[in-house]
Amino acid sequence: MKGSNLYLLGFMGAGKTEVGRRLAELLGWPFIDLDLVIEKQEGASVAEIFRRRGEAYFRSLERVALQRVSEAQNTVAAVGGGVFCNAENQETIARTGTSIWLDAPIEILFARCSADPAMRPLFAGIEEMGRLLESRRPSYAKAQLHIQVGDLSVDDLARRILNEIRGHQFHDRIR
Repeated sequence: MKGSNLYLLGFMGAGKTEVGRRLAELLGWPFIDLDLVIEKQEGASVAEIFRRRGEAYFRSLERVALQRVSEAQNTVAAVGGGVFCNAENQETIARTGTSIWLDAPIEILFARCSADPAMRPLFAGIEEMGRLLESRRPSYAKAQLHIQVGDLSVDDLARRILNEIRGHQFHDRIR
């Protein structure tokens, strides 16, 4: 049987956490932010982990955390921007739920991320951000559901996702 979780993915600043919380609220399901799970486990922010231990170490933490989260049922999870770029993570997500790409234009992402650059470990400027986004797009495009963020509110995005899932029967437990 297809897994029961919903995984929100996309680039930093796409709104995965806020939309995920609202979507979970609408469904009456728990919400998990993978970055927060890792931060709690490590006792350090994502940015600190990147600075102290490097990206490879952080990505290994993500894989382990995703494996644990994937054991849940009927859970909405926001995963970090690089999680879905790993084939093993893609397989875990596909096996245990539905992948949902929140796709936002670079201008929106840049504006959101520039408000708090200390929290964004791979964020250096709009050009570098654009290159990173473009390198990740092929992975994001493998998601089962593609949602354009645009200027929609968090509530509108959560409701759109719910309607899409119901309408296309991506998920057998949401009616």
